Amino acid sequence: MAAIDLNADLGETVAGVPTADDEAMFAVISSASVACGGHAGDAASMRAAVARAQRHGVAVGAHPSYPDAANFGRVPVALDPADLMRVVAGQLGDLVAAGAEVRYVKPHGALYHAVTRDREQADAVARAVADRAAQLGRPLPVLGLAGEIERAAASVGLPFVHEAFLDRGYLPDGSLVPRSHPGALLDDPEAVAARAVRLARDGVVEAVDGTVVVAAAASLCVHGDSPSAVDMARAVRAALDAAGVVVRAPW
Repeated sequence: MAAIDLNADLGETVAGVPTADDEAMFAVISSASVACGGHAGDAASMRAAVARAQRHGVAVGAHPSYPDAANFGRVPVALDPADLMRVVAGQLGDLVAAGAEVRYVKPHGALYHAVTRDREQADAVARAVADRAAQLGRPLPVLGLAGEIERAAASVGLPFVHEAFLDRGYLPDGSLVPRSHPGALLDDPEAVAARAVRLARDGVVEAVDGTVVVAAAASLCVHGDSPSAVDMARAVRAALDAAGVVVRAPW
């Protein structure tokens, strides 16, 4: 029987105001990537996310980012590797201090994309995660797209878990359509649900030009701050359940 993780980026409050309907999202997902204060979130939102995760039986992952709340972490920030390592380590520590049993780490936004192609930044993030894993005394997987971060994770003994996006457009090379370009965002619950089943069963996704792209992934993401996030997540969960795909966290 096929199984897949369904994750969402949650706990992303800005000035104390939620950007998503976290309560509704936690009810249908299996893993939550929780903002750690870099691009969004604070101590209160982290504690609230941890409580929701416990109530719904959802695994908690850390969602560290560049320290850039003004741009929601979606603009590259020039940090040398040592500073980036300290930033990521600090955000992981803040989430642990909020009571989270952190099961995985998924960088956010511009940092997520930077570590797929920038060797030094990927190494800095991987070292920060490896240090936290050593403190916890257990493996701490990194969730992301293939690239430098996968190599960096392996170099420090971290498991790497491939992710695919249900609500983002894909280019023929398997990368995501930039958010500023047409076709970057999907919001049709039925189309997104059908994509989820195809990814879970066949490990492929259709790019914006119709090309079928191999995207074998163990975790599927619906962004919590998308306008149709709740409808999409519910449709995805219902479609996966109907297709006999077990939704469960792999960590």
